[in-house]
Amino acid sequence: MPEQFPAQQQARQPGLESEMRPEPDHAPRYPGAGRLTGQVALISGGDSGIGRAVAVAMAREGASIAILHTDREAGDAIDTVELIEAEGGQALTMAGDIGSEDFCRSAVDATLARFGRLDVLVNNAAEQHPQDDLTKIGAAQLERTFRTNVFGYFFLTKAALPHLGDGAAIINTTSVTAYKGSGHLIDYAATRGAIVAFTRSLADSLNQRGIRVNAVAPGPIWTPLIPASFPPDRVAQHGQATPMGRAGQPNEVAPCYVFLACKDSSYMTGQVLHPNGGTPVNG
Repeated sequence: MPEQFPAQQQARQPGLESEMRPEPDHAPRYPGAGRLTGQVALISGGDSGIGRAVAVAMAREGASIAILHTDREAGDAIDTVELIEAEGGQALTMAGDIGSEDFCRSAVDATLARFGRLDVLVNNAAEQHPQDDLTKIGAAQLERTFRTNVFGYFFLTKAALPHLGDGAAIINTTSVTAYKGSGHLIDYAATRGAIVAFTRSLADSLNQRGIRVNAVAPGPIWTPLIPASFPPDRVAQHGQATPMGRAGQPNEVAPCYVFLACKDSSYMTGQVLHPNGGTPVNG
């Protein structure tokens, strides 16, 4: 198959959007309709990739945005703030490790101090470390992957819950790998499966409070995680195994989050949306 992207690789995670060629497409494809006017969204991993596209799309719909990122991603975060402000939104950025419960508490506190409320929580930050052989996945890698991809979602949700009211929305990023598996991302796929169960269980738990909990399970998307995870030849072929024959762009995924955050999805909770290039899944 021909290359979809130029062969490229970044030396470490998290990858940087500013170093990708071409850069991912984050720009919303439709005019705003005020669907999130006056609301505040907190997005982990909101500096780049899917998180950036979600932040900009929600800002276009009238939301104020708080984004969480690592220290290394500060430059990408500054760019995202400029994009949010270009949509007329207000933005707050915070650097830290969502695997730390203390940081998650401080992030929620800072969001409330700046904006006075919290309406939408997007648990999106994640990491992955390819390894084809289970016996080579050490305890340190296993704990690190689960700490970011599962513990971080628990910690941030736990910190946010006392401040979410009737009508609030929690949206979790999972993955197509939760449904079809991945022989070279065994620990990562396991975390994504855990998030599906977390989403369904939390939705059931919060029904009586009027808080909806849903998830999005993207397929292969052109984000900084890709060149930071895989060798150049594989990056060049990213997404070609999907039925559509290509990777998706972040702005093809972001509308799922906007939909799940606003009243358009008022009769949905405990569900998962699948922007994955046509891969059939169950659930």
